[in-house]
Amino acid sequence: MKPLHRHLVNTSRKVLCTAALAASLTTAAVVTNPPTADAGESEPTPDSPQATDRGDARLDLPGDVADPAVPPTAGAGEGASGIPATALDAYKRAQTAVAAALPKCQLPWQLLAGIGRVESVHASGYGLKSDGYTEKPIRGPQLNGQGFAEIKDTDKGEFDGDAAYDRAVGPMQFIPSTWATWGADGNGDSKRDPNNIYDAALGAGLYLCAGDRNLSDQAQLDKAILSYNNSREYVNTVLGFMKQYQSGTSEVPNPPTGTYPTPTNPVLPTPRPTTTTQPKPSTSTGTTTKPSTNPGNPSKPAEPSKPAEPEKPAPHLAKVEVLGSTELKAEAGAAFTAVPRVKAVLSDGKPAKGQAVLFAVEDDTTGTYFGVQGRSHLVVQTDAQGIAAAPGLVAGAKPGTFTLRASGYGTATQFTVNFNGVVAAKPAPAVADLLTRADAGAGKPLEVAAGTAVTGIQVKATAGGKAVAGTQATAGMVEQKDGQWVPVDPAKAKGPYFKGAKDGEKLFSLELAPSSAEGLIALPELLTADVAPGTYHLQLITKEKVVLILEVKVTAKAETPAPQTPSPAPSPTQSAVKP
Repeated sequence: MKPLHRHLVNTSRKVLCTAALAASLTTAAVVTNPPTADAGESEPTPDSPQATDRGDARLDLPGDVADPAVPPTAGAGEGASGIPATALDAYKRAQTAVAAALPKCQLPWQLLAGIGRVESVHASGYGLKSDGYTEKPIRGPQLNGQGFAEIKDTDKGEFDGDAAYDRAVGPMQFIPSTWATWGADGNGDSKRDPNNIYDAALGAGLYLCAGDRNLSDQAQLDKAILSYNNSREYVNTVLGFMKQYQSGTSEVPNPPTGTYPTPTNPVLPTPRPTTTTQPKPSTSTGTTTKPSTNPGNPSKPAEPSKPAEPEKPAPHLAKVEVLGSTELKAEAGAAFTAVPRVKAVLSDGKPAKGQAVLFAVEDDTTGTYFGVQGRSHLVVQTDAQGIAAAPGLVAGAKPGTFTLRASGYGTATQFTVNFNGVVAAKPAPAVADLLTRADAGAGKPLEVAAGTAVTGIQVKATAGGKAVAGTQATAGMVEQKDGQWVPVDPAKAKGPYFKGAKDGEKLFSLELAPSSAEGLIALPELLTADVAPGTYHLQLITKEKVVLILEVKVTAKAETPAPQTPSPAPSPTQSAVKP
């Protein structure tokens, strides 16, 4: 058994995000959680854990389950191979996603299908469901060093159900430690699960394309497959199935769960030979084959048959174009008033109705987002006119620039247009330069009798005659000393006061709530209980040292006259007149 070396395999977060977002477009879902790899694009090698002897998870399937026949009604060519519908969809989605993120790689979906066929027969027999999961888990043998590689547990049994040793898991048979680096979300459900064929196919595509590989180069293709399983027989088998699928495929229904055994001595499956039939040369010596003649009239050659009209390809996405201006401008923290809009057009010139379009904020220095802070992307379906709009774009808190990319994905092609975003610095808030009374009694002195509260005082903050919102001011009783207004000493003060939070607490200074949008500042009641008659002064001062002094006159409490006792009425005997 060869030694195992853990090879640090990292890929760029941006590449994985792009791939996951592209894959999710087929269901108009978006991957919101970032992939696990962080930086660098090191390529896996044949000594990576994934490439070791992992055993087999293939079941011993009947021939019609392992290689299902394609019904004649499917429209596929003669000899086409059948692949379960969900598996085929997963492989094709992964190709589209990786092509968008790593166009140089040229990953064919048939390569993923070849690996899926060798690793788990496309999850056949395990009950593959339409959401990509299986009814029964797909797990290889325990990698305990007895007949296979020895890999101690790395996932605490999360994916493989084994807390002692690792096992290869899922339709593409990922080692948990490999999945920890290359795990991807291929169906937009915000999960990365190697037991889901959509996630596993995308993860496998990214793994095979790592290190800036170009899989159209045979040497790099071999190297990529060897990094998945370091066996020349494995490579040849995968390539055989890849070529088989390239010669014609069609989807077939997902096979049901079965009670199929695991082979005792498993061997790699054998791809069907893909050969082309060449016309046989004439065996006659020195003669030339003549055109066939018309049997009804041997002297007249038969009329050549008219070639069949080629079938017109179905309309496909041909372009995405900007509607309106490509310039987006807003102040920091404000919503963009212009809504980015694009139109998707089919190859026949008609609008692409129901086309998923990805709007993504990139190259951003501002923190711009959609709707909820931190959300940098939005997927929108085009309407009947092929138009997709991206509302809810909010400028970030920092001034700067960003690019808003709008992308539509065909089966294998990406169309992208850009909007140029500019976030301008928010103007400095206006600073009040004047405080004036604004209540109903403005222009009249503040005068109350002792024991009566001063109520309803309002002050307006303005700058250049315009109201200023958010002005912070402090109200406090002051007295004049040496020509200066200074706060009264709370320990000695006997004048009007504000009510404190505690019973009987007197406050002689109080921070007020900021001014309203109309510039108004409301003062709480100013109490005068037990205050001697006299003239007092209330100061309002802002942080910018704008001051307003209000004079408060407390008059003597009016004395209530004592009630007079009425004289008693004379009794009848007293008022009687004597004779």
